[in-house]
Amino acid sequence: MRYISTRGGMSPRGFREILLEGLATDGGLAMPESYPRYEAPDLARLRKLKYRDLAFDILSRYIDDIPAADLKRLIDATYTAEVFGSDDITPLKTLEPGLHILQLSNGPTLAFKDVALQLLGNLFEYVLAENHGELNILGATSGDTGSAAEYAMRGKRGVRVFMLSPHGKMSPFQTAQMYSLTDPNIFNIAIKGVFDDCQDIVKQVSNDAEFKRRHHIGTVNSINWARVAAQIVYYFKGYFAATTLDTQQVSFAVPSGNFGNILAGHIARMMGLPIRKLILATNENNVLDEFFRTGRYRPRGSSEVHQTSSPSMDISKASNFERFVFDLTGRDAALLRTLWQSVDGGGEFRLADTPLLGKMPGFGFLSGTSTHADRIATIRSVYQRYGVMIDTHTADGVKVGLACREPGVPLICLETAQPVKFAEVIKDALGLEPECPANCRELAQLPQRAEVMGADAAAVKQYVHDHCVS
Repeated sequence: MRYISTRGGMSPRGFREILLEGLATDGGLAMPESYPRYEAPDLARLRKLKYRDLAFDILSRYIDDIPAADLKRLIDATYTAEVFGSDDITPLKTLEPGLHILQLSNGPTLAFKDVALQLLGNLFEYVLAENHGELNILGATSGDTGSAAEYAMRGKRGVRVFMLSPHGKMSPFQTAQMYSLTDPNIFNIAIKGVFDDCQDIVKQVSNDAEFKRRHHIGTVNSINWARVAAQIVYYFKGYFAATTLDTQQVSFAVPSGNFGNILAGHIARMMGLPIRKLILATNENNVLDEFFRTGRYRPRGSSEVHQTSSPSMDISKASNFERFVFDLTGRDAALLRTLWQSVDGGGEFRLADTPLLGKMPGFGFLSGTSTHADRIATIRSVYQRYGVMIDTHTADGVKVGLACREPGVPLICLETAQPVKFAEVIKDALGLEPECPANCRELAQLPQRAEVMGADAAAVKQYVHDHCVS
């Protein structure tokens, strides 16, 4: 398997070459040259596999430059009952016949990001140990990526993490989970701005080829292809758990901010998984909903980003969206570059008068927007009807998923986090305190440390320079 850039300026490279890099050398995103396909007999075989074996079967198609025995060992060491609570890893909870929640938040930071980042940490350590190398990870988070990355990388040999987060805009639990870490290889940087400011800084630093090379800069954000690949697995897992026939179609409802989670579903569908619809749910920051309804992609400025009760989706520029548009254009890198020249310049693009708008239905996307009132109502309704407590982001997915639900088609709503991470909103909705795992009960009392600075790429680069391992 070789990887190319969405913008066409990178010669094909192997998985190990792109693993540590983040952005491609031309500023685009790494993509496999083609998607491996599973036919009906393959699905029948996969249906019988446990999570670890399913992950190996899928990921070995994308990672063929790590010896199979080593890759299997890394996967087996990642997906354990000790880390994820059971060997099922991502259990399916049935609310009623044909309506399910895929539980993705049983990892150490109680968020779906753990599923990919726990593997990414082990892959990083493996590759760095072989090369006697070092890596300074620069990332941005709106809440859950930061803690999942830091918990996955803490103590890893040759790795330091510099994580940017929007100052004062994460939930108290998310903030405590990140800022209370005292590991010497973890550095939290609180940016005075919104998540998009953090993400823009990461891209600016990554586009400085000399700084990136000299300081061994890599990324764990969802622009890292390995994260997307790892998330493909649980779409197959959820499908097999919700069906009995290998030809039956299902739909997935996915809360989406940076487009990485639902992108994995798009790729699973391209690989042959019988997905009827991918239902994208946004909060009040509904840039992606606007695109799928109208063909207009209009990222907002920082001042237009709403601070909401589903803060991990308070995103205006979805960094993984470029990968989907690359497929939508028929992998036309020149056209992709033209579209993104406008976006990178602070503008927008519209597909209304192009053939691309007519191609969109073939990719199976539906979309919708959920508000704070919707979240409260959905949390309350799911708890009263099924006795199940869900977090605010999962509530966005359930609300939009139910609005788009088709009779006779099983609907799988992807859980993104455990309710305790957003306890204040849950208490408002239900009058109840969500249960907190024993290992997290002291978080609020722990001292916190973070470097607060303005939205200034030069200042971040200086901080990385002063603290990195090179």
